[in-house]
Amino acid sequence: MAPYSRIYHQDKSSRETGVLFEDDAQTVDGDLTTDRFQLKRAEKRRLPLVWRNIILFALVHLAALYGLHSIFTRAKLATTLFAAGLYIIGMLGVTAGAHRLWAHRTYKAKWPLRLLLVIFNTIAFQDAVYHWARDHRVHHKYSETDADPHNATRGFFFSHVGWLLCKKHPDIKEKGRGLDLSDLRADPILMFQRKHYYILMPLACFVLPTVIPMVYWNETLASSWFVATMFRWCFQLNMTWLVNSAAHKFGNRPYDKTMNPTQNAFVSAFTFGEGWHNYHHAFPWDYKTAEWGCYSLNITTAFIDLFAKIGWAYDLKTVAPDVIQRRVLRTGDGSHELWGWGDKDLTAEDARNVLLVDKSR
Repeated sequence: MAPYSRIYHQDKSSRETGVLFEDDAQTVDGDLTTDRFQLKRAEKRRLPLVWRNIILFALVHLAALYGLHSIFTRAKLATTLFAAGLYIIGMLGVTAGAHRLWAHRTYKAKWPLRLLLVIFNTIAFQDAVYHWARDHRVHHKYSETDADPHNATRGFFFSHVGWLLCKKHPDIKEKGRGLDLSDLRADPILMFQRKHYYILMPLACFVLPTVIPMVYWNETLASSWFVATMFRWCFQLNMTWLVNSAAHKFGNRPYDKTMNPTQNAFVSAFTFGEGWHNYHHAFPWDYKTAEWGCYSLNITTAFIDLFAKIGWAYDLKTVAPDVIQRRVLRTGDGSHELWGWGDKDLTAEDARNVLLVDKSR
């Protein structure tokens, strides 16, 4: 590679392709001034495979398939319901906790809610919040470049699970080291989880979900392990991964057509509101990760609103309708019809308080 080309390549790789917080926006409608089309790339290289991860994930999926079979053949209904309950609280630990609270700071939480969300997150086993939030911040600031951990320009399989089956691109580590994570390090609850993760996580994700059905309703070890633990965990992983894969490929782009992220109702249903991804990448500081919509496809928003009412969540951030409208008109794909106003799900309270950032007051 010629020296000029190498310098140009390095310059492109160092430039941001997405916003992370509201202060990152360079335009009045929350965007960057750079042309992200020119910055998207995936270096053509042989991906170094991590065979340990390949084997482990293959075994996990085989165990989950057996667990799915057991649901219909031998597991007690209580075990299946228990697995569903663990799925719900684990997903909230990722969506309301690692994602909306800690990665994007879309709202603030008092220590009882932060503790609850860390417990929920540990049950989900998707890495400690500190590391999850760090990687997610890199994903937003350098979206669809080699610094993006699950770069969607490498294809559906890579963005879904392939990124976990190979070594990280050097740009990911480099950009991750350059992020300001002082707010995460300042949270003692997060630091406790990070320090003791490999003691807490096996207990919360594997041991207790297996033991509880055996102790409380005399479930077999096999059904407890394969249904409440392995199927539940594997299913949750894949639903979360769909945000990186399906919600970066299938759906419309009413807010910004220059982005890969899309609006995907199916993904939102299973990830409690995380599938409204075109909106989220356009306005990542909105605690709802969506413009409007009923709680049925955004349970995470309902969860946060509930705790805002009792004062455990506060300073909830959202986006003004005129900002959304300007962005839609400038960069949308034309599929946006309502702007939020006139939506049948828009309540009178929402209409009055559209700019409210603290629902507890």
